[in-house]
Amino acid sequence: MSHPRVKICGHTHEEDVDASVAAGADAIGVITEVPVDTHREVPPERAKALLDGVPPLVAGVLVTMPETVEEALELVERVDPDVLQIHGPFAPEAVEEVAERVSVLKSVDAADPESALAFDAVADALLVDSVDASGGGGTGETHDWVATGALVETLDSPVLLAGGLTPENVHEAVETVSPFGVDVAGGVEAEDGTKDHDAVERFVANAARRRVCAE
Repeated sequence: MSHPRVKICGHTHEEDVDASVAAGADAIGVITEVPVDTHREVPPERAKALLDGVPPLVAGVLVTMPETVEEALELVERVDPDVLQIHGPFAPEAVEEVAERVSVLKSVDAADPESALAFDAVADALLVDSVDASGGGGTGETHDWVATGALVETLDSPVLLAGGLTPENVHEAVETVSPFGVDVAGGVEAEDGTKDHDAVERFVANAARRRVCAE
Protein backbone atom coordinates (compact mmCIF):
# COMPACT_ATOMS: atom_id res chain seq x y z
CA MET A 1 0.00 0.00 0.00
CA SER A 2 1.34 3.43 -0.93
CA HIS A 3 1.67 6.02 1.79
CA PRO A 4 -1.12 8.58 2.20
CA ARG A 5 -0.86 12.03 0.68
CA VAL A 6 -0.09 14.78 3.16
CA LYS A 7 -1.64 18.24 3.15
CA ILE A 8 -0.17 20.88 5.45
CA CYS A 9 -2.71 23.66 5.93
CA GLY A 10 -2.91 27.17 7.31
CA HIS A 11 0.24 28.69 5.80
CA THR A 12 0.78 32.43 6.26
CA HIS A 13 4.50 32.78 5.46
CA GLU A 14 6.59 31.88 2.40
CA GLU A 15 9.27 30.23 4.52
CA ASP A 16 6.66 27.88 5.98
CA VAL A 17 5.44 26.96 2.51
CA ASP A 18 9.03 26.20 1.50
CA ALA A 19 9.59 24.10 4.63
CA SER A 20 6.44 22.05 4.05
CA VAL A 21 7.40 21.41 0.44
CA ALA A 22 10.94 20.45 1.47
CA ALA A 23 9.53 18.01 4.06
CA GLY A 24 7.63 16.21 1.31
CA ALA A 25 4.09 17.58 1.63
CA ASP A 26 1.87 16.75 -1.33
CA ALA A 27 -0.42 19.75 -0.87
CA ILE A 28 -0.12 23.22 0.63
CA GLY A 29 -3.23 24.83 2.16
CA VAL A 30 -3.90 28.55 2.53
CA ILE A 31 -7.05 29.92 4.20
CA THR A 32 -9.02 32.98 3.10
CA GLU A 33 -12.51 34.48 3.33
CA VAL A 34 -13.80 32.51 6.31
CA PRO A 35 -16.39 33.91 8.78
CA VAL A 36 -14.56 32.52 11.80
CA ASP A 37 -11.80 33.98 13.95
CA THR A 38 -8.54 32.32 13.01
CA HIS A 39 -4.93 33.48 12.94
CA ARG A 40 -4.45 31.34 9.83
CA GLU A 41 -6.64 33.48 7.57
CA VAL A 42 -4.98 35.74 4.99
CA PRO A 43 -6.53 38.11 2.41
CA PRO A 44 -7.15 36.68 -1.08
CA GLU A 45 -4.23 38.65 -2.55
CA ARG A 46 -1.89 37.20 0.07
CA ALA A 47 -3.32 33.73 -0.54
CA LYS A 48 -2.52 34.07 -4.22
CA ALA A 49 1.06 35.13 -3.50
CA LEU A 50 1.59 32.16 -1.19
CA LEU A 51 0.06 29.64 -3.59
CA ASP A 52 2.00 31.08 -6.51
CA GLY A 53 5.11 29.95 -4.64
CA VAL A 54 4.01 26.31 -4.59
CA PRO A 55 6.14 24.38 -7.11
CA PRO A 56 4.85 22.08 -9.86
CA LEU A 57 3.68 18.63 -8.76
CA VAL A 58 2.63 19.97 -5.35
CA ALA A 59 -1.04 21.01 -5.13
CA GLY A 60 -1.95 24.51 -3.98
CA VAL A 61 -5.21 24.36 -2.01
CA LEU A 62 -7.33 27.42 -1.25
CA VAL A 63 -9.46 26.85 1.87
CA THR A 64 -12.60 28.96 2.23
CA MET A 65 -16.25 29.08 3.33
CA PRO A 66 -18.26 30.64 0.49
CA GLU A 67 -21.99 31.19 0.78
CA THR A 68 -22.72 31.01 -2.95
CA VAL A 69 -21.36 29.50 -6.14
CA GLU A 70 -20.62 33.01 -7.36
CA GLU A 71 -18.44 33.74 -4.31
CA ALA A 72 -16.55 30.50 -4.78
CA LEU A 73 -15.90 31.08 -8.47
CA GLU A 74 -14.87 34.70 -7.88
CA LEU A 75 -12.20 33.51 -5.44
CA VAL A 76 -11.03 30.89 -7.90
CA GLU A 77 -10.68 33.60 -10.54
CA ARG A 78 -8.68 35.86 -8.19
CA VAL A 79 -6.40 33.27 -6.62
CA ASP A 80 -6.22 30.49 -9.26
CA PRO A 81 -5.64 27.54 -6.91
CA ASP A 82 -5.17 23.95 -8.02
CA VAL A 83 -7.88 22.85 -5.59
CA LEU A 84 -10.68 24.68 -3.78
CA GLN A 85 -11.44 23.31 -0.30
CA ILE A 86 -14.97 24.26 0.73
CA HIS A 87 -16.15 24.27 4.35
CA GLY A 88 -19.55 25.09 5.78
CA PRO A 89 -23.06 24.63 4.43
CA PHE A 90 -22.88 24.27 0.66
CA ALA A 91 -25.38 22.17 -1.29
CA PRO A 92 -24.19 19.20 -3.36
CA GLU A 93 -25.61 20.89 -6.46
CA ALA A 94 -23.48 23.96 -5.73
CA VAL A 95 -20.36 21.84 -5.25
CA GLU A 96 -21.04 20.13 -8.56
CA GLU A 97 -21.27 23.51 -10.30
CA VAL A 98 -18.02 24.77 -8.80
CA ALA A 99 -16.30 21.48 -9.66
CA GLU A 100 -16.87 22.22 -13.33
CA ARG A 101 -14.31 25.03 -12.97
CA VAL A 102 -11.81 23.70 -10.39
CA SER A 103 -11.12 20.53 -8.40
CA VAL A 104 -13.17 20.62 -5.19
CA LEU A 105 -12.27 19.13 -1.83
CA LYS A 106 -15.43 19.27 0.31
CA SER A 107 -15.23 19.20 4.09
CA VAL A 108 -17.78 17.01 5.85
CA ASP A 109 -18.50 16.48 9.53
CA ALA A 110 -17.16 13.19 10.87
CA ALA A 111 -20.25 13.04 13.11
CA ASP A 112 -22.58 13.24 10.08
CA PRO A 113 -21.69 10.42 7.68
CA GLU A 114 -24.83 11.05 5.62
CA SER A 115 -23.34 14.36 4.48
CA ALA A 116 -20.33 12.50 3.10
CA LEU A 117 -22.60 10.26 1.09
CA ALA A 118 -24.42 13.30 -0.29
CA PHE A 119 -21.20 14.84 -1.63
CA ASP A 120 -19.56 11.60 -2.74
CA ALA A 121 -20.75 11.83 -6.33
CA VAL A 122 -20.08 15.54 -6.89
CA ALA A 123 -16.84 16.45 -5.08
CA ASP A 124 -13.42 15.41 -6.35
CA ALA A 125 -12.42 14.42 -2.81
CA LEU A 126 -13.79 14.64 0.73
CA LEU A 127 -12.19 15.94 3.91
CA VAL A 128 -13.59 14.20 7.00
CA ASP A 129 -13.02 16.58 9.88
CA SER A 130 -14.11 17.48 13.40
CA VAL A 131 -16.13 20.63 12.81
CA ASP A 132 -17.56 23.36 15.03
CA ALA A 133 -21.03 24.91 15.02
CA SER A 134 -20.13 27.17 12.08
CA GLY A 135 -19.15 24.20 9.93
CA GLY A 136 -15.49 25.18 10.05
CA GLY A 137 -12.66 22.81 10.83
CA GLY A 138 -9.44 23.51 12.65
CA THR A 139 -10.92 22.52 15.99
CA GLY A 140 -7.88 20.51 17.01
CA GLU A 141 -10.20 17.70 18.13
CA THR A 142 -9.95 14.11 16.98
CA HIS A 143 -12.99 12.01 16.19
CA ASP A 144 -13.91 8.32 16.03
CA TRP A 145 -11.29 6.98 13.62
CA VAL A 146 -12.82 3.50 13.59
CA ALA A 147 -16.14 4.94 12.42
CA THR A 148 -14.37 7.09 9.84
CA GLY A 149 -12.49 4.06 8.57
CA ALA A 150 -15.79 2.27 8.07
CA LEU A 151 -17.14 5.32 6.23
CA VAL A 152 -14.11 5.43 3.93
CA GLU A 153 -14.91 1.92 2.77
CA THR A 154 -18.38 3.01 1.59
CA LEU A 155 -17.21 6.03 -0.42
CA ASP A 156 -15.96 6.24 -3.98
CA SER A 157 -14.23 9.61 -3.46
CA PRO A 158 -10.70 9.88 -2.08
CA VAL A 159 -10.88 10.82 1.61
CA LEU A 160 -8.52 13.06 3.55
CA LEU A 161 -8.55 12.61 7.31
CA ALA A 162 -8.37 15.75 9.48
CA GLY A 163 -9.07 16.75 13.05
CA GLY A 164 -6.54 16.84 15.87
CA LEU A 165 -3.73 15.12 13.96
CA THR A 166 -0.16 15.53 15.20
CA PRO A 167 3.23 13.98 14.44
CA GLU A 168 2.62 11.71 17.44
CA ASN A 169 -0.78 10.29 16.43
CA VAL A 170 -0.83 10.42 12.62
CA HIS A 171 0.71 6.97 12.22
CA GLU A 172 -2.04 5.40 14.35
CA ALA A 173 -4.68 7.41 12.47
CA VAL A 174 -3.41 6.16 9.12
CA GLU A 175 -3.31 2.58 10.37
CA THR A 176 -6.89 2.83 11.65
CA VAL A 177 -8.58 4.74 8.82
CA SER A 178 -6.50 3.93 5.70
CA PRO A 179 -7.33 7.32 4.17
CA PHE A 180 -6.16 8.60 0.79
CA GLY A 181 -4.52 11.45 2.65
CA VAL A 182 -4.18 13.34 5.93
CA ASP A 183 -4.51 17.04 6.68
CA VAL A 184 -2.95 19.04 9.51
CA ALA A 185 -2.73 22.68 10.57
CA GLY A 186 -2.53 23.31 14.31
CA GLY A 187 -0.77 20.03 15.01
CA VAL A 188 2.41 21.33 13.37
CA GLU A 189 2.34 24.92 14.59
CA ALA A 190 4.64 26.79 16.95
CA GLU A 191 3.11 28.91 19.72
CA ASP A 192 2.91 32.01 17.54
CA GLY A 193 0.92 30.24 14.81
CA THR A 194 3.81 29.82 12.39
CA LYS A 195 4.79 26.32 11.31
CA ASP A 196 7.17 24.31 13.45
CA HIS A 197 9.40 23.01 10.66
CA ASP A 198 10.63 20.05 12.69
CA ALA A 199 7.05 19.06 13.50
CA VAL A 200 6.12 19.30 9.80
CA GLU A 201 9.00 17.01 8.89
CA ARG A 202 8.06 14.48 11.57
CA PHE A 203 4.38 14.60 10.56
CA VAL A 204 5.16 13.83 6.92
CA ALA A 205 7.56 11.06 7.88
CA ASN A 206 5.18 9.43 10.36
CA ALA A 207 2.26 9.62 7.95
CA ALA A 208 4.40 7.64 5.54
CA ARG A 209 5.11 5.08 8.30
CA ARG A 210 8.74 6.13 8.54
CA ARG A 211 9.21 6.75 12.24
CA VAL A 212 11.65 9.50 13.18
CA CYS A 213 12.49 10.66 16.67
CA ALA A 214 12.23 14.24 17.90
CA GLU A 215 15.57 15.68 18.86
